[in-house]
Amino acid sequence: MSRTEAPRSAQGLGPVLGVVGWSGSGKTTLLEGLVARLAQDGLRVNIVKHSHHDIELEPPRKDSARLRLAGAAEVMIASPYRIAIMRELRAEPEPGLVELLARLSPADLTLVEGYKWESLPKLEVHRPSLGKPPLFQDDVTILAVLSDAARPADARAGLAWLDLNDLGRVVDWVCGWLKMQPQVLVDEAVKD
Repeated sequence: MSRTEAPRSAQGLGPVLGVVGWSGSGKTTLLEGLVARLAQDGLRVNIVKHSHHDIELEPPRKDSARLRLAGAAEVMIASPYRIAIMRELRAEPEPGLVELLARLSPADLTLVEGYKWESLPKLEVHRPSLGKPPLFQDDVTILAVLSDAARPADARAGLAWLDLNDLGRVVDWVCGWLKMQPQVLVDEAVKD
């Protein structure tokens, strides 16, 4: 699959919704609150977070890091509390979003932070005070804007405009969007 091919609810993954915005706009804070509320309501939520920076998940002196640095392609750490897989790309291209999503377990919703260029349904976190242009004007896959400013008169019809500081309203919008998604198979049972 190509890097630009749209992620979809394949193999029971469930709906995928992107969250985009400029650095400092509050994407991670929003996601933290959103995930907490959705999980509290009994939904299983996955997250894919893109970073432009190197990722260090363990101190270099730990066994897993030593084995990875020795040349292992992937190292899985497993405990009774969590598992993690570290994969060294070693000059390979960064995997596309579709490939990354395929590695996740099924969920009621997968939220993707970043990946502005991907063609998937998205929410934009927009704070005019950052002095950056809004993304929704050039991206028709943005379904809703979460902002601390009023809706501009030139916003396209059908674009939802939500108060970034009203988490309850954002949760309601996401739940409404989820109800409009096609049913998908999760653990051999049909989920709505």
